[in-house]
Amino acid sequence: MTIATGAPALPRAGLTRQAAGLRLVWLHLLSRRVPVALIALAVCGAVLRAALVWHWGPGSGNAALQLPALFEIGTAAVIAVTTYSPFGEPERATGRWLPWLRLGTALGLTAAAIGLLGAGAAGESLPGGILAIVRNVAGAAGIGLLLAAVIGGALAWIGPMAYLVIAEVALLQAWTSPWTWPARPPHDRGAAICAALVFAAGITITAVRGARDSAGD
Repeated sequence: MTIATGAPALPRAGLTRQAAGLRLVWLHLLSRRVPVALIALAVCGAVLRAALVWHWGPGSGNAALQLPALFEIGTAAVIAVTTYSPFGEPERATGRWLPWLRLGTALGLTAAAIGLLGAGAAGESLPGGILAIVRNVAGAAGIGLLLAAVIGGALAWIGPMAYLVIAEVALLQAWTSPWTWPARPPHDRGAAICAALVFAAGITITAVRGARDSAGD
């Protein structure tokens, strides 16, 4: 009787741990306002499509990249803000899963931004294509993530927005520096490497130490 009664407890315990893990992930996403961020990213994709369909941007050359760059870097600002934690320092003592949750959230939102902008541009003549979207979103997101570690997640959007100004000038002046990757062709290897390095640095630092936030912010 003892063996028969105790046997079902093992799968039930496994299900309980799984449910607890899913709840932890969901609570982390809610604390970072990820559902709201996804809505904002979807809006960016929809407005990008409208801009391409109705030809809101300049016609040709580097100037034609200005409007896509606005949405690509704008989504990076949204991603950067989600690093803000309302709990500040006490959250860092909650367990070993926090760095993985931060990493998964940043990667997931970056992938979502790329996918939604790509869907918005599907079937339309987007200058640079999907390669430019991947490079520009990832690089700008890296800037936001790096700034979050310095001044906090609530103000991390300043980094991508400041870079947007630089990118717009670079597009108009046809700068050739790989660090102004939105102004470079989509197959420019140097620009891709620079964007990848910034993204890797930003996502690593944010995952390990998180944004510089306190409970009083």
